Amino acid sequence: MTPTRTRARTSLTRRTALALAVLLAASAAPTASAYAAGTPAEHIEGTLPSGAKYLMDKPANWNGTVLLFSHGYRPAGLPLAGQNASDDATKALLLDQGYALVGSSYATNGWAVTDAVPDQLATLDVFTARFGEARRTIAWGQSYGGLVTTAIAERHPGRIDGSLAMCGLVHGGVANWNNTLDPVFALKTLLAPGSSVQLTGFADQASATAAAGTMGKTVTDAQATPEGRARIALAAALHNIPGWNDPSQPEPAPDDWNAQQANQYQALQGMLGRPAFSWRQEAESRAGGNMSWNTGVDYTKMLSRSSVYKEVTELYKEAGLSLKKDLGALNRAPRISADPAAVDWMSRTSSFTGKLRKPQLTIHTTGDALVPVQVQSAYRRAATAAGSAPLLRQAYVDNPGHCSFSPAEQSGALHTLEKRLDKGRWQGTDPASLNATSAAADPTTPARYIPYRPAPYPRPYDLAHPGDGR
Repeated sequence: MTPTRTRARTSLTRRTALALAVLLAASAAPTASAYAAGTPAEHIEGTLPSGAKYLMDKPANWNGTVLLFSHGYRPAGLPLAGQNASDDATKALLLDQGYALVGSSYATNGWAVTDAVPDQLATLDVFTARFGEARRTIAWGQSYGGLVTTAIAERHPGRIDGSLAMCGLVHGGVANWNNTLDPVFALKTLLAPGSSVQLTGFADQASATAAAGTMGKTVTDAQATPEGRARIALAAALHNIPGWNDPSQPEPAPDDWNAQQANQYQALQGMLGRPAFSWRQEAESRAGGNMSWNTGVDYTKMLSRSSVYKEVTELYKEAGLSLKKDLGALNRAPRISADPAAVDWMSRTSSFTGKLRKPQLTIHTTGDALVPVQVQSAYRRAATAAGSAPLLRQAYVDNPGHCSFSPAEQSGALHTLEKRLDKGRWQGTDPASLNATSAAADPTTPARYIPYRPAPYPRPYDLAHPGDGR
């Protein structure tokens, strides 16, 4: 065991011991069987020794299963708040079905994976000390919480029976920040080639905010011309931003390239306003430098594999621009190199091996702009290389938006994972079966699973492929 792992385990042990000591001093822990029937519902809120806030709900009809929920990304500076379900409607549905729901904030907000995993496990320990050993424990989470859930699944398989990652960053941290760099690099190169705006290596939030403002205005101005819109579409394609990516948008016709581009423009402005600059700076402060690079990247090949390649070619024709010339400019532009120590930190803390020891089901909407559905291809690649593909199943919901699942779809996914745990083999993971399971769990909300195969992720990085680091 490396010194780093030893320190991490020691830290986790101390957190857990402190949490248990506080709780056990107050009351002895009853067994799970004591809560099988005839006990009232309980709602508990508290604070871990790390400062993380936890939240627990155990229904009166507890079925013996604990769902450990990991929440999505919260920017630094926001108050810490416990969360134990994805949304209120799904929470009510799961409690009615008898599940105990637990979850915590993380000791800090931002790219807090080194806090999130130990805080979640410590929260699970607090629940066990109070209510007894659960019959079954399932880790689940959404968005950044899908990354946390997968980290728990890979690194602490003995603590859970299975996992459900929803709209998760299952491609891992290095891949995430690399591909967040690609569209802004294209925007700067093609729309503001003489600009000195920073894309990485921010000294503080003020410099990141200033860079975001500069790029945001550049993109706003470009949207007013056919040439600018074509180049914005190219940048969006490098991130696989779909042409329908928000439930508030009318669905464009398959060949309505301008409507699709207008939707992508909105998503790109959101990326510039948050992840590409502000959130990146916070992550860089943890990593100790810039963890992203595009040295050696062939943007012509990347675009050819994009899910929206056809749209880009049509808009370039409409604008009278040469796509080949712009791609040549991208490929000749000065590149950005990463800080090796920062890459090492991000790789150790936030990238995946693909080695599963317990079953995992992932679900993703097809119209996600923030965490594009192609991330699922990245984790499938890692799990296949690691020999874990039989433990992994992936399913897709036909809906625009990030994590825009119905309560029925979430509950149906959970029940499908439980079937795998009960039977020892996957059953009913096809779209028709998932929709039937979802409708049975909640007939009042949509069930929209479809057959779908995502395009390859543009720039995968995992620990099962050593060559990804080059």
